[in-house]
Amino acid sequence: MKKILQYSFFAIFAFTLSCKSSINDENTYVLIETEFGNMKIKLYNETPKHKENFIKLINKGYYNDLIFHRIIKDFMIQGGDPDSKNAQVGKKIGNGGPGYTIPAEFNSKFFHKKGALSAARLGDPINPEKASSGSQFYIVQGKKYDDIELNNLEKMMNSKKKQIAFGKYLNENPELLVQIQSFQEKNELSKVDSIFNIVKTSTKYEDFKFSKEARKAYKEIGGTPFLDGEYTVFGEIVEGIFVIDKIAELEKDQNNRPLKNIKMKITVIK
Repeated sequence: MKKILQYSFFAIFAFTLSCKSSINDENTYVLIETEFGNMKIKLYNETPKHKENFIKLINKGYYNDLIFHRIIKDFMIQGGDPDSKNAQVGKKIGNGGPGYTIPAEFNSKFFHKKGALSAARLGDPINPEKASSGSQFYIVQGKKYDDIELNNLEKMMNSKKKQIAFGKYLNENPELLVQIQSFQEKNELSKVDSIFNIVKTSTKYEDFKFSKEARKAYKEIGGTPFLDGEYTVFGEIVEGIFVIDKIAELEKDQNNRPLKNIKMKITVIK
């Protein structure tokens, strides 16, 4: 009898802790339903603009019956284009949206590990601020990386940042471009080098470095680390990560659109 009472006490205690934990969970979760299974996703409070917009569209039923219109194995699955609703198989889609963008909300805590929910966007040449699409998103599948690969990616990403910062400085100081062109025409290359040294010392940017948490995730579960700092990550799958793999394996056309329409239904569950 004493043992039964002890077991009952522990069961009640565990249930109380569970309820308390649930009550204190201030995160918002959404459910993406597909024929291949469901994905439960936690939205980050630290990316409020993306979170609020996603919830707003979900509550309007915006995403219901849209499809995953772009899939790339070992990379990601993408959806959220309103033009994909009832789109004939084979039709090229992927440029639709609600008619607005969302300012980037980069946060070093959040990275492109497998299962990350991120906002799609237009490319840098026409979108230098890296503003997110108002509705299109992708869910990361990716692949696993080792330390050597991650080190090389850091170098590549920092080289790109340096080039962008360098170009921005010259654009903001057009007189230097005129001087460089003049010295080049006169074959006064030492003077050109002097100007480049001035630009290098005047250009400011911070080197990118993967955090310990990101390195661990990319080595153990995989992801797309080269997208960090380029696209806003605003949530992650907490249940049903296997669904990504099933969808990513589907046959597709030359535009990476699945040959079969994979519809989605998204609801806010908390």
